[in-house]
Amino acid sequence: MFDPGAAVAAALEAGDADLGDAQRQPNGVDLTLGAVFEQAESGFVGRDDKRVGDREELAPDNDRYRLDAGTYVVRYGEPVRIPEDRIGFVLPRSTLLRNSCTLDTAVWDAGYEGIGEGRLDVGHAIEIEPGARIAQLVLAKADHDGTYAGAYQGENL
Repeated sequence: MFDPGAAVAAALEAGDADLGDAQRQPNGVDLTLGAVFEQAESGFVGRDDKRVGDREELAPDNDRYRLDAGTYVVRYGEPVRIPEDRIGFVLPRSTLLRNSCTLDTAVWDAGYEGIGEGRLDVGHAIEIEPGARIAQLVLAKADHDGTYAGAYQGENL
C-alpha cells in the first residue's frame, strides 16, 4: 500500500526539505531538478567493490539546461529521508515522458537519507529549468531486515 502524499511530504519535511505547495501531490511529492551531470569517465561495478566514474556538472544557459538526446545524471533538489518502515520509489513526471524523456532511479531503502540522483534519458532535445519538477517520490510500507547503511548514506547533504 502506498502512502498518501501528505505522509510523503511529512517524511521529507522531517528531513529538512523545503517543499512548495505545487510539489505536494495526492500520492507523493514532486522532486525538482537540482543539477545535471555528464559522465566523463568509466565507472566500475564489481563483486566486492564499486566506483562511480567522474562526472562534469553542466551549467544552465540563460536559466535553462539545454540537453541534446543522450543520457545524463540528475541530482534532485530536495533532501530525502525514507522512514524506517517504508521504501521509496521515484518515477518520472508525465511531462518528461510526453517530451520523449524518462528517468530511472534505484529503490531507496528504509532509512536512506540524502539528496539522491537518477539517470535522465533524453530521447529528443529538451530544455529544463533548474528547480523544475521532474520526478515524483512515492513511499510504500515495507517489511525489512535493518535499514540502509550503504556507501551513499548522506550523499550530497
